[in-house]
Amino acid sequence: MKKNRYIMPALLSAMLMATGCDNRLDVQPTQSIDENVALGTSRDVEVTLIGCYDGLQDVDVYGGAFQYASELLGNADELGFGGTFQNLLEMYNKEMTTNNATATTTWRDSYVAINRCNNVLSALDIVDEDKRARIEGEARFIRGSIYFDLVRLYAKTWGDGDNASNPGVPLVLKPTRGVTDADKIPRNPVAEVYAQVLEDLTKAKSLLPESNTIYATKYAASAQLSRVYLMQGNYAAARDEANEVIASGAFSLNSTFESLFFTFLDNGGANPEEYIFSMIVTQQDGTNDMNTFFGTTISAIPGTAGRGDIRVLAKHRSLYETGDKRGAFFVTTNNTFTQKHLDKFGNVLQFRLAEMYLTRAEANLRLNTQTGAAPLADLNLIRTRAGLKAATTATIESVLKERHLELAFEGHTLHDLKRTRQNVGTLAYNSPKLIMPIPQREMDVNKQLVQNQGYN
Repeated sequence: MKKNRYIMPALLSAMLMATGCDNRLDVQPTQSIDENVALGTSRDVEVTLIGCYDGLQDVDVYGGAFQYASELLGNADELGFGGTFQNLLEMYNKEMTTNNATATTTWRDSYVAINRCNNVLSALDIVDEDKRARIEGEARFIRGSIYFDLVRLYAKTWGDGDNASNPGVPLVLKPTRGVTDADKIPRNPVAEVYAQVLEDLTKAKSLLPESNTIYATKYAASAQLSRVYLMQGNYAAARDEANEVIASGAFSLNSTFESLFFTFLDNGGANPEEYIFSMIVTQQDGTNDMNTFFGTTISAIPGTAGRGDIRVLAKHRSLYETGDKRGAFFVTTNNTFTQKHLDKFGNVLQFRLAEMYLTRAEANLRLNTQTGAAPLADLNLIRTRAGLKAATTATIESVLKERHLELAFEGHTLHDLKRTRQNVGTLAYNSPKLIMPIPQREMDVNKQLVQNQGYN
């Protein structure tokens, strides 16, 4: 998925020149542009959709923050932190403040991206008919995905108390063009946010094509739906969405685990066959904040980079069985780092096929079904690819362990612990310390917001 932050400014400049007055000194104010001018043609809406993707892969959204927030908040002595950024240190220590920079910018930039999607969805009637369904599907996929991760990070997890009354996040479903009192709305309940997420993603799935170069597809929507349903404990639906992705034949497991992550260094930017959806990073555009914080520069591997702030500790490495190739997929200098995020221009992974196999295996086990394949077969696909002997039995515990090792450092840790009701170290899964604060700047300007428990 290509990001181009220069398209929108260029378009607006061209529009201003094309509609300017004959007298070059007779200049109209341009602090804002009427929506009928800014979104006047199908092409304008298509360019705005590119802006939606740009917002999606912002480093404070799916370009890193959603993922590293889950890893740091869900960490229980498997990761170390040696950086100087206070916002990440607060996450690592589970002592976030209402002025935490990541909590603030992730909220802000997520709603910027959502507003772009709302602009696209409000102008579908002017989109060329042959493009309308796809464009609506892409905008709904982006909006639904962002709302899903916002409600997972800023609200109580699904099933912790009353979903119908627990505050979620504000649902803004129409374009906001200048903030008025009417735009200052309260937090919708968790249940309402999930309902909107499912509506957006289900509609997106029905509208998106099966293949779409580097943009969202039907199968990306299915992969995201499988996560939503898994989070809700709707195992039949999670299983069926994962099975649909697997059965499509559109993706295949890489033959080796090690070939999955150096997308620029080894593949020139191309996604491996296992990737269902990722954020494309190039030498010209885009940033991968998983590389920024998990990566480090290795002189023997040109093209590697990163601050080396997040290190892997012995507790995590001790979890791997002897012979597990994943247990060797680390590099040690003064500290130990995962190799998953060394590639400076590596794509920011969102969904890959191994996750779908593990979701299907877990759901089948919980339901005592064998939709698509027996749970043991799915489990062993992942184990044997990692160089391990095939297991003889599959249990919920063995599948969850395999999931933890296979998907380590990819943004799943906190959410998997919460949905399975496991402690994070000494903290209960529903501890207020594992929920991000509503940013203080939002509380100051919108008195209808209520703060999360434990924050002043």
